[in-house]
Formats: sequence, structure tokens, C-alpha cells
Amino acid sequence: MDNNRVAVMSIIVENVNSVEELNAVLHEYANYIIGRMGVPYKPKKINIISIALDAPQDVISALSGRIGNLEGVNVKTAFSK
Repeated sequence: MDNNRVAVMSIIVENVNSVEELNAVLHEYANYIIGRMGVPYKPKKINIISIALDAPQDVISALSGRIGNLEGVNVKTAFSK
């Protein structure tokens, strides 16, 4: 049985010094990432990133936790039913 869930992670990066570490974390989870879109928003000096995932819920939660622990990075996750 496939226990994977589809989810979308919304990430806002306010500290550009965390971008390299964020990319390294995302690279570790590359097998679960369906797609990624990043939009730099220069007027506010932030980056907005959306990640679509297909993974077990515990993997998605672990990734969200790691991202949320990065300095100046906020993340929210929405799951499919």
C-alpha cells in the first residue's frame, strides 16, 4: 500500500544567509520533490518558494521541521486528503 501523501510547502526566506543551507536540505529530499518554484521579491528583500511533494507524512513533517529551524525561514505545509 502506498502511504505517501501529496503536499505543498510554502517557504518564505527573509534571511539570505540561510539560502545555501535551505538548498542543501531540499537536495537531500530531492527524490520526494515533484516540483519547485522560487520567486525573489526584491521590494521586500525576501524569496518565496513553493515545493510540491509526494512522500510519507513523516518525511514531509521532518523536512518541514528542518526548514522551519533555519534562521529567518518560515514554512507552512498543506496536505492532500
